[in-house]
Amino acid sequence: MKKYLRMFVNFIFWCIVAGIAGLAALVLIYGNDLPDYKNLATYTPPVATRLYASDGSLLIEYAEERRVFIDFEDMPPQLINAFIAAEDQNFWTHPGIDIQGIIRASFNNAMRLVGFNTKFTGASTITQQVAKNFFLTSDRTISRKVKEAILALRLERSFSKKHIMTLYLNEIFLGARAYGVGSAALSYFNKQVKDLTLSECAFLASLPKAPNNRNRAIERRNYVLNRMVDDGYISQEEADAAIKEPLNINSGFSQQMEMDFQYFAEDVRRKLLNQIGREKLYNDGLYIKTTIIPEYQRAASLALAKELDAFNSNKSATEPKLQGAIIAMNPHTGRIVAMSGGRSFKESSFNRATQAYRQIGSTIKPFIFLSALEQGMSPESLILDAPVVGWRENNKEWRPENYDRKFLGNIPLRFSLETSRNVPTVRLVEQIGVRDAIETAQRFGVYPQDLSNINESLALGSGETTLQKLVLGYSAFVNGGRVIEPKMVDYIEDRYGNLIGGEKQKQIEWSEDLLPPVEKEKSEPLSDAQSLYQIVSILQGAVERGTGKQARVEGHTIAGKTGTTNDVKDVWFVGFSKNLIAGVYLGYDTPKPLGKGAGSHMAARVFADFMRVALKDESNQPFSVPDGMTFVRVNRNTGVAASQDPNGTIINEVFKPGQTPNKPQTVKEQSTKTAVGGIF
Repeated sequence: MKKYLRMFVNFIFWCIVAGIAGLAALVLIYGNDLPDYKNLATYTPPVATRLYASDGSLLIEYAEERRVFIDFEDMPPQLINAFIAAEDQNFWTHPGIDIQGIIRASFNNAMRLVGFNTKFTGASTITQQVAKNFFLTSDRTISRKVKEAILALRLERSFSKKHIMTLYLNEIFLGARAYGVGSAALSYFNKQVKDLTLSECAFLASLPKAPNNRNRAIERRNYVLNRMVDDGYISQEEADAAIKEPLNINSGFSQQMEMDFQYFAEDVRRKLLNQIGREKLYNDGLYIKTTIIPEYQRAASLALAKELDAFNSNKSATEPKLQGAIIAMNPHTGRIVAMSGGRSFKESSFNRATQAYRQIGSTIKPFIFLSALEQGMSPESLILDAPVVGWRENNKEWRPENYDRKFLGNIPLRFSLETSRNVPTVRLVEQIGVRDAIETAQRFGVYPQDLSNINESLALGSGETTLQKLVLGYSAFVNGGRVIEPKMVDYIEDRYGNLIGGEKQKQIEWSEDLLPPVEKEKSEPLSDAQSLYQIVSILQGAVERGTGKQARVEGHTIAGKTGTTNDVKDVWFVGFSKNLIAGVYLGYDTPKPLGKGAGSHMAARVFADFMRVALKDESNQPFSVPDGMTFVRVNRNTGVAASQDPNGTIINEVFKPGQTPNKPQTVKEQSTKTAVGGIF
């Protein structure tokens, strides 16, 4: 008996020696060329960049891997316990590898191989999973498992258990492109980690085994809850209550941003991609504060969709659908507060507010008339509304017409623009010079500087531009003639809160001597203040009694201009209050007539619907009047002082110093000359 006992002891001894020798050999073979794990002491993982609206609400995130880094202290204990119960019951006590777990897994797997109904199980600890996720592949090889074990032992000697758990919970893949519990909490439940319920914690802890399979989500969650009971982390009563809780899983980050915001967000993404590069945008965890105002954005999208849906409702599925765009901004700063670039971002990501170059029709006319005002004409200067015969454009006969096919003789400049008459505009261009007229549109950024063929038809809007450029041009009417750039981002912070782009809004700081701060030097205005106010006054009249009546907003001073291209292929409206401007475009992507009953009134309706919401809590603010202007009541049809011509519509006209109403005799003489001399 002693002989057999001695033999057994010797066998065990030599097995231990062989095991130690084997482990030593494996360490010698695989332990020298392992990755450097020490940089995990200052782990900075790729983190999603997040885009926020002006009110701080989340719009969307940009990431190749969705990840939100969470410190150990910010993780709820029940979440940590859930992962330990599900993945590594001896985490707090093992040295990196779990000998008990290895023995248990080996026994279960051996029993499975000989025919018993047991499951194949693994014995990887959380520390081993950290080693694999950060440094190794997922190959099922002995060499990889050995390297994993060696790294796990070294990690345990170098870092605390809390640090290892922090690495694990921020790196583990949990499905839905979410890496780490912070991202998964937002992706599945639209919550921060600290707000997760016990049921939701258990669900997240069940995901590492099959992160993309949600068919057994309830079953797997319940398994984790029961494991937590067995390990003493929760009571049976707590588990039962959590099991009864429904899992309200959403479809991920794609639902965080409403469809209304996607055109704006995509425009921001494209610009930042060019400015800061893909790596920084997608992996540096930037905080991007944008200019968008959610209430305005929803109002803009709703107003545009309402008009497009009404127009498209009678069309078959095979017919092309009318498209459109709306953009709104602060005319003084260029901050874009709302933008929609089409019917549906899902159908087409092409942004018709910023990318579509289309003919702009009569929305060009205010720049032409401003050129006349700059040259000394007054809003009541008379221009001839009579047929144009014998003119040629590009070697072809050109005969511009008014929308109503009528001619009114001599009419004031204001009346012509308020009612958007084409023929007087052409004659005005001839009078002031086509190059001067078009140069004004170029100066305001509507037309490009490198136009190769400057002609009269450009004065009627045959040139192409984008809705955004047009709105920026109109902004100068009301902001004192200043050039502004469109602004979509207020500022950008890195993951540590350091400012890396833009400027945060700061309180105005007064110097110790109580003098106001020195204002930043501004560029020279694009036009003089008095001419700008006269054009604003005329555009206000266009809304109050001209072609822009559909754009009126009760209780608010609004100015603006309609626009329609040949055959009503595109319709426009650009309008503004003192501190808010918006432009609307409607048309088919492949230009064709909109059909009977269509017109710029459709775009004006979209504008009005949006502005009613945007201005509902604002008091009315009339446009500022420059010094030196005088107001005289005149007859709108003749420009003669109301005291001398009281019949008809009487308006308040604004004159620069030296300008006066028309004389009755002058109007009569010019009308007689027109009748006697005929037309040309």
